[in-house]
Amino acid sequence: MAERAPIEQVLIVGGGSAGWMTAAALAETLGRGVQVTLIESEEIGTVGVGEATIPPIRHFNQRLGIDEATFVRETGGSFKLGIQFVDWWKPGHSYFHPFGQHGAEFDVVPFYHYWMREHLAGRVDGPVDDFSIAWVMAQAGRFAHPSPDRRMIQSTYDYAYHFDAVLYARFLRRYAEARGVLRVEGKVVSVARDGETGHLRSVTLADGRELEAELFIDCSGFRGLLIEDALETGYVNWQHWLPCDRAVAAPSVRQPKIAPYTRSTAREAGWQWRIPLQHRTGNGYVHCSQFITEQDAHDTLARSLGDELAGEPRLLRFATGHRRQFWNGNCVAIGLSAGFMEPLESTSLHLIQYGILRLLALFPDKAMSPLLAREYNAQTLTEYERIRDFLILHYKANARGEGELWRYCAAMPVPDSLQYKIDHFRDYGVLVAEERELFNNPSWIAVYLGQGIEPDRAPAIATTRDHVPVAERFASISAAMRDAVAQMPEHTAFLEQHCKSTVAA
Repeated sequence: MAERAPIEQVLIVGGGSAGWMTAAALAETLGRGVQVTLIESEEIGTVGVGEATIPPIRHFNQRLGIDEATFVRETGGSFKLGIQFVDWWKPGHSYFHPFGQHGAEFDVVPFYHYWMREHLAGRVDGPVDDFSIAWVMAQAGRFAHPSPDRRMIQSTYDYAYHFDAVLYARFLRRYAEARGVLRVEGKVVSVARDGETGHLRSVTLADGRELEAELFIDCSGFRGLLIEDALETGYVNWQHWLPCDRAVAAPSVRQPKIAPYTRSTAREAGWQWRIPLQHRTGNGYVHCSQFITEQDAHDTLARSLGDELAGEPRLLRFATGHRRQFWNGNCVAIGLSAGFMEPLESTSLHLIQYGILRLLALFPDKAMSPLLAREYNAQTLTEYERIRDFLILHYKANARGEGELWRYCAAMPVPDSLQYKIDHFRDYGVLVAEERELFNNPSWIAVYLGQGIEPDRAPAIATTRDHVPVAERFASISAAMRDAVAQMPEHTAFLEQHCKSTVAA
């Protein structure tokens, strides 16, 4: 039996957000008793398809003890209250996916159940967005931190960040190196495996140096230098459900008023993102190469930006899906080496964070029990599949009618797990959620309704409580939201006062 002694050497191959997030978290958690080494090459550029995040990134930073204002300042960041989806259901229509709930609870029956009852009866004008304080704030271009007082309407929203992912990696590099992480400049040219176990033993760099470790973490991006090139783990392709396989990305000039939300606009063969930072604006066109040429995608993005364009668009190629094993032998893939979910709901950094935290929870010793890998793989696959279903919903539920991509997506069969959820919601307005699911009920409500899926009837329990003064409660919630937002500073002014960027435009 292999030695059950603590691991002494961890080797991370690849830098970028995945590598340095991993290095920082391992250094903070494991301390200096474990030597963490990271190999990266200045010659190899990092791959990124956006700089938007979702609220769990805040918990990751807090776990590391990172000061929010310092982090936002040094990454050119801004605050994000959610995502506006433009033209997704059909041209001329938009909706908002907020971070936080709709309305406020005032009875044993959830707010949403009452809203759906009133909406179907024609007693509520406007979309459910109107009862999201995050959307009221976003429209007004305002931001403040949520209140910790659960009695306040200001406690009903959450937030995340927009930031420069390259600068975030550099920020975490400084953090990790200060805690003992060793950075090695170099390119891996070969990988050696143990003849008996098949586990990775060492990597050799272009200059001849050989580095050994007991645990290897592959953060080498789409290539999967360890998990695929060396271990031939295999890949599960999800392009039949998520067919976009290209992104052309380009910066544009900084906007005088920095919006506190991401915008996603449907295009003929995909969708375009707009992410406001303090020193620039991030843009990209995610598209399907089956339905548009790379040149046409490039030209579409450039035309949409016009004089705002601040750099030549660059092309990224990818395939949505995941490795057949995320943890294989003594190698764990984190980031793009593990899989890719297009950036529609800003989940890329979350999946990195999830992989890191799962690894720490199941951290091995030198014996490298296969049971740990089995559990890690099962949990990670579940996380990928749940995110996959949520992303598919955006494409499936469209009534655009025009464009081959959109007609294909509207007609395609979806995973049984997603169809089950849709059927429940369409039949009687109830949401089916898995335990510890990343996107909770308000997210699903926003996308269901925003993409034109309405239930045939309201949840039955809402129809039993006619004595509850729902109209009065709705009016008071709406007024409280407007009053609260009116007192908040403009987002741009908030940034200037608390975390003005140190990054040059």
